[in-house]
Amino acid sequence: MTTHTDETARLLDAVAEGVERGSIPVSIFGNADLHKQELRNVFGRCWTFMAHESEIPAKGDYVLRKIGEDSFIVVRDDEDGINVLFDACRHRGVQVCRADSGNTSHFRCPYHGWTYNTKGNLVGAPLWRNAFGGMSKEGNGLVSAAKVESYQGLVFATLDQSAPPLKEYLGGMAWYLDLLFGLNEHGMEILGPPQRFVIDANWKSGADNFSGDDYHLGTLHRSVWEIGAFPVPFRENMMGYHIQASPGHSLSFSMAPDENEPGPKFFGFPDELAASFNTTNLSPEQLDVARRSRVMVGNVFPNFSLLALPMTEDGAHHAPVGILTLRVWQPHGPGQVEVWNWFAGYKNLTPEQKDRAYRAGLGTFSMGGAFEVDDTEPWITVGRTGRSTAAELLDFQLNYEMGMPGIGISEPVKEWPGPGRVQWTRYEEGVQRNLYAFYADMMRAAPGEWPSFSFPEQDAPAAGQETAESGDGPGA
Repeated sequence: MTTHTDETARLLDAVAEGVERGSIPVSIFGNADLHKQELRNVFGRCWTFMAHESEIPAKGDYVLRKIGEDSFIVVRDDEDGINVLFDACRHRGVQVCRADSGNTSHFRCPYHGWTYNTKGNLVGAPLWRNAFGGMSKEGNGLVSAAKVESYQGLVFATLDQSAPPLKEYLGGMAWYLDLLFGLNEHGMEILGPPQRFVIDANWKSGADNFSGDDYHLGTLHRSVWEIGAFPVPFRENMMGYHIQASPGHSLSFSMAPDENEPGPKFFGFPDELAASFNTTNLSPEQLDVARRSRVMVGNVFPNFSLLALPMTEDGAHHAPVGILTLRVWQPHGPGQVEVWNWFAGYKNLTPEQKDRAYRAGLGTFSMGGAFEVDDTEPWITVGRTGRSTAAELLDFQLNYEMGMPGIGISEPVKEWPGPGRVQWTRYEEGVQRNLYAFYADMMRAAPGEWPSFSFPEQDAPAAGQETAESGDGPGA
């Protein structure tokens, strides 16, 4: 049952009402009671990214991941199915998986030896006849997530049996995931184990940033241009689109005005790779967007982010190359977030191209990368402000007005080939307002009830012919 204290109810009302006028109470980045409710109403209900299928390619392969703050085993069973199992023995609740990844035929509890197969079924225990003779093994296996589904190789799970199918939950975001992950018929693969590092910040700062905070690039990340890490000048990079793909899910594109524009195409992936793409699974509109894209950054609510762009860790010796980083902003209480960071690439990249992309990613988007070091300090102070007594007593509100009517140069786009509410240029914060509007809806939704996964003007659009919110801005 959804319950709120007076303070959390007030904060959620302030979020829901504030997004309409461009303000958010900073205390949502630090309130402890609100965080407890997030674990139940957001992470306990929404579809959460668990792994990429390429991380567990063989039968018996597993990785240990989290939903909210709880551990789950993602494992490929003997019939090639993927299971997401709560990491707790049915006998006394002891953790049964003691490694981050591996290959196994079974999981055995270290306390009393209860043993489970890769489907989570209980298969035995020491001295079974003496201890449990006559007890059924059925019904005493590891508990599975309520639902598990994959989309474009991305494995998601939810703890809520009432959750809609994954593709319905993704809404318009699926069109953009198809655009990136379906660009190459060989598919994607993870290039190495995920990096993990903890920041004294709130998980929502990462989701906020990757929803499309491009405005900070010229200030916080100015040095990446000075060292030649990114090939598109800041002014040109801000020319592109902010897209509220569907409620909660947002993204941003830096795009060339037309396909003949010089500079990076297809997110900076090698020209010879782009020439090999079999794009029959994409619509002409998706292909055009991908061809003109220099940067794609987005967040699937609540905490799964992705970023594709050309980068180099050493501009003096290596040209920028397309990299793809996948992110999970894993909550550790209201005041810490553990960043899970994967680098991915198309399977038919050469070994040399994969190595170059991985190294470029390590030098820019990793625990020691230029972007990561830049972002960490501001997010820490956001969390500190969110936990402060002064912010609570002064009802401190953050400004999210950029791109609202009459503010800045961003305008609604009249026509756009994909789904969503679209703005040109990237001087705009509607993508973040979309994140927080859905957040408030999920936090206040009654059990079994769900917010809409489409905007009113998007209901029942023709496939591939969705139109954006009307306005007088430039078309695609």
